[in-house]
Amino acid sequence: MQALPPFKRVVTGHDAQGRAVVASFGATANVFALQAVPGTVFHEIWNSSGSPALLDNADDPTSKPLQLSPGPLGSVIRVVDIPPDSVQNQVSDAAAAAAFAEIGQAHAGTRQANSRHKLMHRTETLDYGIVTEGEVWLVLDDTEVHLKRGDVVVQRGTNHAWSNRTEAMARMVFILLDGRFAAQLQNCPGEQS
Repeated sequence: MQALPPFKRVVTGHDAQGRAVVASFGATANVFALQAVPGTVFHEIWNSSGSPALLDNADDPTSKPLQLSPGPLGSVIRVVDIPPDSVQNQVSDAAAAAAFAEIGQAHAGTRQANSRHKLMHRTETLDYGIVTEGEVWLVLDDTEVHLKRGDVVVQRGTNHAWSNRTEAMARMVFILLDGRFAAQLQNCPGEQS
């Protein structure tokens, strides 16, 4: 399993005269390799803590522990490297549960004995997921969809997992927005409390 190539992050800002400048340019500062699921890497690009987002020259908001979902009215953009299922399926049930604790949201894991994938989970977020490298399968409760480079998923708080059935690494860009379940969806599997 070969690692995916690095990428650069460019963050803009303003100088003292209000002109647009590059505030930082280079490798993503905060990268988290999951211990519970070897090969899974979260590259934290940026996040906001409210809406509308405050546009200022503040320090990098990703300089904190990894948190799966954004805070209230917040957003997150991250890149996730997804290892093959031959790696993911080797993790124990306890390690799969530990993965969600490791990313700051233990209650997101929804795996049960009849789940279609060990890493099934649900968050109260609206997520846009873009496949940039490799292939993945979006696994839902009763169906799955094969995705290739360039495909985009609009994930609306459903119970799901990402399955990489190839022997090459896959990479996705995720943009997560804080959300709220509609009343009729409050008791669905993986309900957030």
